[in-house]
Amino acid sequence: MGNEHFKGGVAHVPVLVIGASLVGLTTALLLRSYGIEVLAVERHDGTAIRPRAGHFHLRTVEILRSLGLEQEVRAASKRLYPPDGGIINVESLAGREIESYFDNLNAGVSAFSPTIRLFLDQDALEPILRAHAEALGARLQYHTEVTSFAEDGDGVRVELRDRRTGDQRAVSADYVVAADGNRSPARQRLGIDMRGHGLLSNSVTIYFHAGWDLSPLLKGRNQGVQYVTNPVLRGFFRLNRSGNRGFLVVNIIGDTARPEVVAAYRDAPWADVADGIDQSRATELLRAAIGVPNMPVEILDIAPWRAVADCATRFSQGRVFLAGDAAHVVPPNGGFGGNTGIQDAHNLAWKLAAVLKGQAGPALLETYDSERRPVSALTVEQAYSRYVGRVAPYLGRTDAQPLVDDFSMEVGYRYPDGAALVEAGDIGVLHAHPRTGTGQPGSRAPHVFLERAGSAVSTLDLYGKRFVALAGRDGLAWADAARGAAADAGVDLDAWVIGGGELADPSGASGVAYGIGEKGMSLVRPDGFVAWRTSGGADAGAKKRLHEVLRKVLRRSA
Repeated sequence: MGNEHFKGGVAHVPVLVIGASLVGLTTALLLRSYGIEVLAVERHDGTAIRPRAGHFHLRTVEILRSLGLEQEVRAASKRLYPPDGGIINVESLAGREIESYFDNLNAGVSAFSPTIRLFLDQDALEPILRAHAEALGARLQYHTEVTSFAEDGDGVRVELRDRRTGDQRAVSADYVVAADGNRSPARQRLGIDMRGHGLLSNSVTIYFHAGWDLSPLLKGRNQGVQYVTNPVLRGFFRLNRSGNRGFLVVNIIGDTARPEVVAAYRDAPWADVADGIDQSRATELLRAAIGVPNMPVEILDIAPWRAVADCATRFSQGRVFLAGDAAHVVPPNGGFGGNTGIQDAHNLAWKLAAVLKGQAGPALLETYDSERRPVSALTVEQAYSRYVGRVAPYLGRTDAQPLVDDFSMEVGYRYPDGAALVEAGDIGVLHAHPRTGTGQPGSRAPHVFLERAGSAVSTLDLYGKRFVALAGRDGLAWADAARGAAADAGVDLDAWVIGGGELADPSGASGVAYGIGEKGMSLVRPDGFVAWRTSGGADAGAKKRLHEVLRKVLRRSA
């Protein structure tokens, strides 16, 4: 591995990540951005080879922005897909439009974020994450599987096997992050159950190249995602810029307008769409979805997979933490899967770093479960509701939650119980539209454009590495108190006064957006979530008060 440390005669690393796909790579990259040594092991030979997880939400792009990757990722997206694509439901690509879910993917986003939503295939994003993780010093070990692990007092002993040579070795880690997918061997070893709606469909993804340009069929439609609803199948298309290449997801085969088909799926929701599928059958389904009977097509691959809506009953056990599909599995409707996993990594990485650096008590890690699990359970339900509405309305709405709008799900989700001093009126609140938020503790810090050295800068650009004290125009005393309290506690912190010094507030919106007025202060965590705030001015006890706030947030002993 190189540059190895040893503990009890065994190679040691502070954090070992099981899985180096989308979530595992993000975890490794974030940990290295905090200066934590990390080893990520992956059973496959490299990054993803097929497009997956292609719809990235605002919060995810904000996280990539905080890592300095936004422009590179946006450029990669633009090479593959038209920007601002829509999401529609059609009889077929050549048929009539049934419904529109998004006319423009980025309509209205500028009010809430400095970023945009985008489409990008996982096989294009993972190499970017890998390159940056390795550049920061993350150790990535492919074709390596975990054969066992066990806690041994003050760490975890992990047994690894090289899948090419069969060689085995042991590694010790202070903590393990299991980002090993929806079937997660790590979760199974821990005996952690999954709860939810279970299996919805044995689906297939058909990767193809069409002989004709399909763009004329989409004329007048903003190309993004095309759901298909017809008597042959239900599913959706993703086509790239070429106009004749992409993939078709098939969730259901048959006419769900016919009672016998509905009855069959209700009786056996596990009915295997992939059963007996071959190149010939895939071609039939693809042509039915395109709506051109004689369309020449080349089937590049057929990938069976399971549409599931489940959430783990706990996200950690001892020193092992579940992230991504290991912790929650959702159908692709709404694009929540990869996004939710990246947000897991973002929540967990700063906490691991704070504990390993001695800035927080070990109990801070307990807040990973108390914060992420309720939000993930909500996300599972919202993905299920979208699956019912867009793909399987025959399931009915009786066990489907009412839809929560996408802005609330993407940048309005909240942590009502965890590493934040949540205010009384917000206890139990899991989401709110960002238009109604005022920087409540437990919520993502609001986006407001400020001005620094004559250039626009989002408040979100101030967060990502350290705690940030953001004070109102007359809040210099709070900023000074925050610096002093953090120095005494050995906590990394930056302090800014809006409208004073380097930061100007041309719009005058920050005081209201953060609920701090001109005299107060907001304390923002390294992951950009508000930990505490006040609208009152600082007094002689301000430093002592902030020392206590940091102690509670970081779960430090008195």
